[in-house]
Amino acid sequence: MYDPTRTPNADPVRGRGASSNPANRFETIHLEPEPSGCGPPEQEDGDVGSVPTVLYRDATRSVIARNESPDFGFEATFNPYRGCEHGCSYCYARPTHEYLGFSAGLDFETRIMVKDRAPELLREELSSRGWVPQPVLLSGVTDAYQPIERRLGLTRRCLDVFAEARNPVAVITKNHLVTRDVDILAELARVGAAAAILSITTLDPALGRSMEPRASTPARRLDAIRSLSEAGVPVGVNVAPVVPGLTETEIPDILDACRDAGASFASYVLLRLPHGVKDLFVQWVHERFPDRASRIVSRIRSTRGGRLYDSRFGVRGRGEGPFAQQIRSLFEVSRRRAGLDGPVPRLSTRDFRRLALPRPRDRTQTDLFS
Repeated sequence: MYDPTRTPNADPVRGRGASSNPANRFETIHLEPEPSGCGPPEQEDGDVGSVPTVLYRDATRSVIARNESPDFGFEATFNPYRGCEHGCSYCYARPTHEYLGFSAGLDFETRIMVKDRAPELLREELSSRGWVPQPVLLSGVTDAYQPIERRLGLTRRCLDVFAEARNPVAVITKNHLVTRDVDILAELARVGAAAAILSITTLDPALGRSMEPRASTPARRLDAIRSLSEAGVPVGVNVAPVVPGLTETEIPDILDACRDAGASFASYVLLRLPHGVKDLFVQWVHERFPDRASRIVSRIRSTRGGRLYDSRFGVRGRGEGPFAQQIRSLFEVSRRRAGLDGPVPRLSTRDFRRLALPRPRDRTQTDLFS
């Protein structure tokens, strides 16, 4: 458990969401690195921060994963990257990095696994006779439009494959970079096979930069909603996560701003803090809001029966108790007033085209790691 009286790093790491690298719960040996230098914080979409990002080639042999959670809404998910440079302090996906031998802390946002053969593997899976056409969620775990995507372009190449097959895809992201691919998403949307969701936690740019250091600013996300909507792509907002005691009062303003930008539907998720994310987030709260930290943590506990997390399906994304019910009521009322209470678009598989067997890999293609 994080002890606010004893912090390994007295100051937050610039340009990063986590301030430490806690021990991997699966490993018996843990190395604590020395504090890094004091380079400039990374700005949106690119500059180098104080802790550099390192890319690793992911040798996975398949890219479409199966999801069994009833809370998710999609059975098939797709992630070109493992780990996420956005570095969101609260990210529920951080513990997935521990399965790779890394830490859920700084490692998650600085040690990025790249599935460099993702487009080829996706083509193989969509051409297989065993593939049953169905909607696929892009970025179900980590963000497909994190900063490194600007240089590597893996997500765009994968969207090209989805478009060729006309297999429906839904994109969820926090990055304005999704507008780069508006042409492909619009092509799919014309046959009812695409939708996009922008996650927005706050409209406060300072809070957003602290909580989500390398994601696009709130204003840029609203601009992405506008661009996608104008291109004919059904687009919605996920107010996520709602942080009890910190961001729940912003729900009405976020929904109104998204409506004005062109969103047509909305959802929300209460803060989720599985495994080591609990300590990382509590550490972040104490570093950024020392005067309000106890109240924020107390509010979080009040939605989880006195704990920081409850992993039960149906509860983990909504919470329980009077304060969780207040948040739900505020969201529902605000969503109706904003006119965003319509159904989430149903994606269609009627125009699916099974792809030809994949061609031999082009040996002249540029190496993503060169």
